[in-house]
Amino acid sequence: MARKLAQIISVILHPVLLPTLGFYLLLNSGFYFSFLNWEAKRLVLLVVLFSTAILPMLAMSVLAINPRFKLSFETGNQRALPLLFSSIFYYLGYMLLNRLNAFPVLKIVMIASVLVVLGLLLVSLKWRISSHMAALGGLTGILLALSFRTGIYPAWAIITVIIASGLTGTAQLMLGKNKLWHLEAGYAMGFTFLYLTIYFI
Repeated sequence: MARKLAQIISVILHPVLLPTLGFYLLLNSGFYFSFLNWEAKRLVLLVVLFSTAILPMLAMSVLAINPRFKLSFETGNQRALPLLFSSIFYYLGYMLLNRLNAFPVLKIVMIASVLVVLGLLLVSLKWRISSHMAALGGLTGILLALSFRTGIYPAWAIITVIIASGLTGTAQLMLGKNKLWHLEAGYAMGFTFLYLTIYFI
């Protein structure tokens, strides 16, 4: 039962889905861009979903046709190509948000996410690192950086992300996907990249 629950958590909070969930949280967290009308929010979410979830999954589906390509992602080489594709698609998402004249902070979040994915790519070539925790660490960094910059503190959103981070980390350990330092390294990378980018730019 516990293992099944861990699998469900890992799927719901998968790095492919987290950008869209994260943007949804940001757009409803009380920051100044939360006052966008629903049509504008929906358009932003569709762009994020398309560039960070749909396109990467389509790319993986095409790659999976080749029997030489494994979807286990157990080694750095197996993870390198998906991460490279993801960085390209994230950048496409940034370009689309730019065309929509979205709030600058939303575009900064997307371009900073490209840097996180590239960082994961480089680290993965030699060491294992958790992309789940990198995504959650990045979302935590965004919320805290925006809170310190704007003076708005959406406690419920921050607490939600911290709880989600704890649940995801526990699930990854239970499933044997990562060791503790893989989780810590991923979380630290995501948090550092996004916090510093949002806070200082």
